[in-house]
Amino acid sequence: MKKALLNFFDRIEPDKKKAPFLHTLYDGFFTFAFSPNTVTKGGVHIRDGMDLKRTMVHVVLAMQLCYLFGTYNIGHQHYTALGMYTGFFEGFHLKLVYGLVKLLPIFVVAHVVGLGIEFYYAAKKGHPIEEGFLVSGALIPLIMPPDIPLWILAVSVAFAVIIGKEAFGGTGMNILNIALLSRVFIFFAYPTDISGDEVWIAGIEKAQEGIGYIGQEYGAVFGIFDSLFASLGLDQFGAGGQPVVDGYTGATPLSLAFQGGWENVTRVYSESQMLWGTIPGSIGESSKPFIIFGAVFLIIAGIASWRIIFSCVLGGAAMSILLNAWGATPFMEVPWFYQFYMGSFLFAIVFMATDPVTASSTNIGKWIYGFMIGAVGIIIRVMNPAYPEGWMLAILFMNVFAPLIDHYVVEANMKRRAKRAAVRAAA
Repeated sequence: MKKALLNFFDRIEPDKKKAPFLHTLYDGFFTFAFSPNTVTKGGVHIRDGMDLKRTMVHVVLAMQLCYLFGTYNIGHQHYTALGMYTGFFEGFHLKLVYGLVKLLPIFVVAHVVGLGIEFYYAAKKGHPIEEGFLVSGALIPLIMPPDIPLWILAVSVAFAVIIGKEAFGGTGMNILNIALLSRVFIFFAYPTDISGDEVWIAGIEKAQEGIGYIGQEYGAVFGIFDSLFASLGLDQFGAGGQPVVDGYTGATPLSLAFQGGWENVTRVYSESQMLWGTIPGSIGESSKPFIIFGAVFLIIAGIASWRIIFSCVLGGAAMSILLNAWGATPFMEVPWFYQFYMGSFLFAIVFMATDPVTASSTNIGKWIYGFMIGAVGIIIRVMNPAYPEGWMLAILFMNVFAPLIDHYVVEANMKRRAKRAAVRAAA
């Protein structure tokens, strides 16, 4: 069977010189379907089918629970803002479909733009498709607000891939995390679309204007589902408008903490809500147990560095304890362990700080790199009034310093070995 499939792929392989773009597409699908059969030379090497593409696929698999929960939470936050189906499992089918309709266009645009650019450069350079965007393309939707304008998303992805990666030589050559580069582009170029209270709740602006909670751009799609739900005797989306409940703001725990400390947060959200993720925020950042599950999966698979994850936690905890001791503002007084409940701390250190291309590669360097991300991230989160979250900037900042950290670690190792060699020679 395998031989027959190989023969089939051999027959349909396009000519590389006559149709370079088609050959690039073919090569991408071929290497996805079959593991490599090449082996490095030498008696000390072993054969391993875990190539770059399959490594990237493992990371994408680790995010799937975040995708499932994030999809549902989009709908849950939307209906909570309208005062409808406020119980988490109430209106389950409506929330799930609503979230899927919101998330799917973001996912498609990110991949079409990013992979399209990757395919173009691969064909232009005459080399196989580089698989690095598999992870970046999966991460970008999870770190965006659910109502992000798609044209802004497309521009940010193009900027990140072209300027952040291809300009440096492609996959494995970039010095900054591509997904975070896409987000930071939007943050500085279009700040009102990625900050504030309202951006984290899908459809809240239209609902406030009385346009209707379904959303005009997806009315036909929801109409199809209404027909299905009606046949099953389930609640339907309907066609009427529904205003936001009085007093609803959509504030995230971080913005509440900055305004009035931990007591202000717990007036709106319980600890359980923050832990499980039934709160506003970026699509994939909220559910802490599912993020931890992804971390365990990546560590067991040998893909993510446990040193970076653990040192990030140590750095964040150490800086939080110091700020607790200082206590100059209500945010500084938030108990250090509750800093892990809020925002994107866990998501950032598991799926972005551990990026093997942009992180430190030496073991000691990983401890330093991770600790500094945790410490710097907490400083930005707590002490910067314009930006009550810090992991995007902290990780990008340490991406720049990762090569320098590794350089000094290697230099120190060489000096220690030279001293040992000198002592042995003298003896």
